[in-house]
Amino acid sequence: MRAVLRKNFFLEFIKKYDPDILCVQETKAEKGQVLIDLPQYTEYWHSAKKKGYSGVAIFTKEKPKSVTYGIDSERSLIDDQGRDGVAEGRVITAEYQKFYVVTVYTPNAKDDLSRLAYRYKKWDPAFLLHCNMLQKKKPVIFCGDLNVAHKEIDLARPKENMGNKGFTKEEREGFDNIVDAGFLDTLRIFYHDTPGLYTWWTHWAKARERNVGWRIDYVCASGSFKKNIKKAFILSDVMGSDHCPVGIDVQV
Repeated sequence: MRAVLRKNFFLEFIKKYDPDILCVQETKAEKGQVLIDLPQYTEYWHSAKKKGYSGVAIFTKEKPKSVTYGIDSERSLIDDQGRDGVAEGRVITAEYQKFYVVTVYTPNAKDDLSRLAYRYKKWDPAFLLHCNMLQKKKPVIFCGDLNVAHKEIDLARPKENMGNKGFTKEEREGFDNIVDAGFLDTLRIFYHDTPGLYTWWTHWAKARERNVGWRIDYVCASGSFKKNIKKAFILSDVMGSDHCPVGIDVQV
């Protein structure tokens, strides 16, 4: 967040696109560390205990009925190294009149897959349980960096990356479970079999310029909310990060 503010990317984005609700992941900052003059928004930040790590935020024009931080789950989110997934500042849930909005920054499995078991056995089930509990009350929209390409169409080089972080069978199964629970990958409502739709590119070898990327950022929504979703999009021309924004237009 501090980097994109210094380069003015964030404020330029707000001015151009004027989102009603903006969810941000990997802020790597606490609210007091940045000065953002956006009086039209109420800000909610959930930062990691570790400085300069992880973190999520929501900027919203309409004040939510309630806001909660972390995952309300009985399942332990302590990994084998003693790191607490809740203390990593990965989830904010905002309740509105007709739906919930959840911003999420899913743990990365790591290059050596050292955090894959934690993600597969603990994080993914706990996050899905959280969303399922919300879904019993009203529709849920959750969005963010899920750190997985769900299908082969969601990355430029699936064969070369099979089994690598972000494209293991365990991570992909976690997304299958999301779909099986009744959540929709909103982009695929409108772009069923369209290739080349990516949201993250490595800095190496001009990958973004050549569109050699991955789709690991999503907006997912309860199936019951499908009729309210009028558009889903990827803003691949927005710079300032190795990720680009994704979003939906809804009518309620």
